[in-house]
Amino acid sequence: MTLKLCVAQLNLVVGDLAGNSQKIIRAAQEAYQAGARLVLTPELSICGYAAEDLFLRAAFISACDDAVKAVAEALAPLKDLAVVVGHPMGGDSRTRSVAVQQRFNAASVLREGQVVVTYAKRELPNYQVFDERRYFMPGQGVCVFEAGGFGTTVKVGLLICEDAWFEAPARQTRDAGAELLVVINASPFHVGKGNEREIMMRERVLDCGLPLVYAHLVGGQDEVVFEGHSFILNADGVLAGRAPSFIENSLLAHINKEPEAIEIGANIAPDRTPDEDLWDALVLGVRDYITKNGFPSVLLGLSGGIDSALVLAIAVDALGKDRVRAVMMPSPYTADISWIDAREMASRLGVRYDELSIVPEFEAFKATLSGEFNGLAEDTTEENIQARIRGTLLMALSNKFGSIVLTTGNKSEMATGYCTLYGDMAGGFAVIKDLAKTTVFRLARWRNAHDPYGTGAEPIPERIITRPPSAELRPDQTDQDSLPPYEVLDAILERYMENDQSIEQIIAAGFAAADVERVTRLIKINEYKRRQSPVGIRVTHRSFGKDWRYPITNRFRA
Repeated sequence: MTLKLCVAQLNLVVGDLAGNSQKIIRAAQEAYQAGARLVLTPELSICGYAAEDLFLRAAFISACDDAVKAVAEALAPLKDLAVVVGHPMGGDSRTRSVAVQQRFNAASVLREGQVVVTYAKRELPNYQVFDERRYFMPGQGVCVFEAGGFGTTVKVGLLICEDAWFEAPARQTRDAGAELLVVINASPFHVGKGNEREIMMRERVLDCGLPLVYAHLVGGQDEVVFEGHSFILNADGVLAGRAPSFIENSLLAHINKEPEAIEIGANIAPDRTPDEDLWDALVLGVRDYITKNGFPSVLLGLSGGIDSALVLAIAVDALGKDRVRAVMMPSPYTADISWIDAREMASRLGVRYDELSIVPEFEAFKATLSGEFNGLAEDTTEENIQARIRGTLLMALSNKFGSIVLTTGNKSEMATGYCTLYGDMAGGFAVIKDLAKTTVFRLARWRNAHDPYGTGAEPIPERIITRPPSAELRPDQTDQDSLPPYEVLDAILERYMENDQSIEQIIAAGFAAADVERVTRLIKINEYKRRQSPVGIRVTHRSFGKDWRYPITNRFRA
């Protein structure tokens, strides 16, 4: 006997209750036509993940309640179809505020116009980017419901995301009679997270002895990206199905129920490399942030250096060349090869390219300040003036034409403050904010070796990758004049910032004490800059943003 199941891997928009509902309805109708009698949608699919402090508004909870009912009514004619939708749930939010202890991260099973059962998430994550205990209280008990048609029924146990990372919820659901575990999820991407999930869910399957279906969200939401990568495991832990990553997909699976066991079969998307995931995460993050927020196009300063080159390639892959504009803003210290390489890259990608010299403005600033600066040597002040002139020009173009400015700073620069407030930090979206400089170089080479979007081979000129990085704000400047070698800097940054190792532990691992003290000091004293930086895409397990909450005023050393 066979039951067909569909994992609706959807790209949803936070707060777009009508749009999300229509996506769920269409996915369910299409799955029903394909023979499915059980459809799974992601965690909090009605409202999108994560709605943050919208959860605190009684009107929002009420609107979500209405949306759940509307979806149930729209699907009423589809006989025997069970659809799992995620949504927030509170008390009588129409007449009074929903207290924190009354609010749940819930999922409901809809069948033939009715909400037949509702389950509240038990394990609430409160680490990294997760902040669910701010909004929800943990649920109690288990949820087992029947799904089926054509004479075949299966007892399905429902879990929500973090529930499946603990033994008790799954075991108790099995003991309540479940023959199949389904887990709906919204778990942000970082490099390697997809494999981590499969490994953890395999442990859960082998512990419980039940097959498991993992239904995941896809899409970008502010600084986080959800990669999809929904999958199915049979009771022996063997992979039985996997959806492609970073795109919407309806994964159809056949559940064969025999007296002794349940066996599931579905298409299996191929394994992916970490750099392929990383590239697609950045592309999807840019595309969804720009599109979901209604920006018509983007612009960025193209310097002839590696960071802006990588951001330009990502932007074109995400949006197409017609929605991307590059502006070269040479200063008195811009090398000829920077002009040449910037023009070459813009030509390869076919984007609009303009050159706006900042020399007259720079000279005007120096003239205006000459009395104040009389007798003082030029230093980083004049370097920062150049960066701020560029930021002002980009923001003026943004204001006039409605394009959002993409900033081009990387994680190594953000960590050490090698960036200028109101200068190269000026903009609306920081594409590579969570990429260490060494990763920037590696990913540029990866993109030149691959052409996943048909934009043309090797978008980034080789010399941009191989020449020493420089801000070109003074004669013969290179980044390594002010910073340790990036291989050293990034290794210290990973240990200290991402993995919470102490200064003494990093020194004990073989790094020079002077380098460790220097880098960690720079990280601390530049917290005030990072607080004022634009939102950017998170691709590591710890980014500067929600993952990193350190005081600006701080004298702790270790």
